[in-house]
Amino acid sequence: MEEAEVPLESVQEHIHHSAQHGGEAWISWVALSTALLAVLAAICGLLSGQHANEAMASQIEASDQWAYYQAKGIKAAVLDAKMSLSGAPNEEDKAKAERYQEEQNEIQTEAKQKEKNAKANFHQHEIFARGVTMFQIAIAVAAISALTVKQRFWIVSLLFGAVGCVFFVLGFLAH
Repeated sequence: MEEAEVPLESVQEHIHHSAQHGGEAWISWVALSTALLAVLAAICGLLSGQHANEAMASQIEASDQWAYYQAKGIKAAVLDAKMSLSGAPNEEDKAKAERYQEEQNEIQTEAKQKEKNAKANFHQHEIFARGVTMFQIAIAVAAISALTVKQRFWIVSLLFGAVGCVFFVLGFLAH
């Protein structure tokens, strides 16, 4: 029985043979740089995901704070209506109204801070995600370089990798 041929098996064998016997030492550098780009892409992907998760958590917390703010506003409005209908508000109701106002201010400040944190984390997520994209393009171009045995494609790959590194560093500086 004849063994089934694996698609692209002959291409793989050709590349392997060329790398071993073709005197194309730069192909080894393509392989090494591609491995490093893959590691950087993975790290960038993890950081991007982490910041996306933190952005979502902060946004949920901010949403909760705004709901709490609205609940306090309703309590304050009910108290205000009570004081208006009673004619002469007592000191206890006045103190409650002031306390509600202070609490609303604190809640509002906290909600705005959580929204700010969410935006900052989402911004970092976007930067790291762009780095992942650049690293993936670099890896693909490096593969084309190895398949076509054209060194100029490897240089293009390294350029995309350098842009990915810029995004990687910018992601850390975006705090």
